[in-house]
Amino acid sequence: MSEENDFGYEAFAGNPFYTEINRCLVRLTGLEPPCTVVDLGAGTGAVTRLIAEELACVGDESEIIAVEPSRSALEIARRDLETVNGVLVRFVQAGAERFSQLAGGPVHAVFFCNAIHLVRKKTVVVREMYRSLQMGGTLSLNTSFFVGAEPPESLPFYRRTMSKALRYLRRRYGLFPDRDQRAVARQPLSREQYIDLLETNGFQVRKNEVVTVPMPLKGFEDISGYSLFIEGALPGIPLDLGKEALQLGVREAFAELGLETSPRNWLLVVAEKK
Repeated sequence: MSEENDFGYEAFAGNPFYTEINRCLVRLTGLEPPCTVVDLGAGTGAVTRLIAEELACVGDESEIIAVEPSRSALEIARRDLETVNGVLVRFVQAGAERFSQLAGGPVHAVFFCNAIHLVRKKTVVVREMYRSLQMGGTLSLNTSFFVGAEPPESLPFYRRTMSKALRYLRRRYGLFPDRDQRAVARQPLSREQYIDLLETNGFQVRKNEVVTVPMPLKGFEDISGYSLFIEGALPGIPLDLGKEALQLGVREAFAELGLETSPRNWLLVVAEKK
């Protein structure tokens, strides 16, 4: 099995709460078919399917362009979305920085779900999304990695998880994270900074909401197995050992605190090109 599959995002994306928070963003956008929609950073198509279901239920012909840099992820999306009827789905292998050149003209809407926090050059990508949209088109994004994503009542869980993971790495392997390699995901923006980022680059924010999601143990175990999360939480630690330590940490923290879920905030933003 490849490293991409070993430490991929698919397990986390399969959680019911993840589906619901993304469905909430799709409905918050208020798509008006027939339309052309870009799902940027589509991965294996979890959000693409939600967009397709929303458009297909209306009955008008629409097109979704699923843009993803990973060829293997696109192949999974292509295979899984063969069963979607009533909507044309086109697959484009490209990164977020230059996708507008491949979209085939101005589009009605762009979705960028659960990824903006991973982008180093956020202004470049926001301008690219602006360039791809027709006037009045919408940009919809969400993230659970921003200042305020961790509600105060969840902090004992996060502190205990990290303490146990770090202690495990030290005692079992003699390893310590390299804080000089801090990943982008560990340098979050605030809600206000995201809004300012969009409005400074030509968008008008129509809606912004923070939704609290009660995440179960499986959700935390799954995100603890994702490569970019591991690199952000434990920079410099080999992925397999980081996954092992973080998953042990969340399991023991859940057990010791008697938790069934722990809350996590998602920021949902819908903006319009002006």
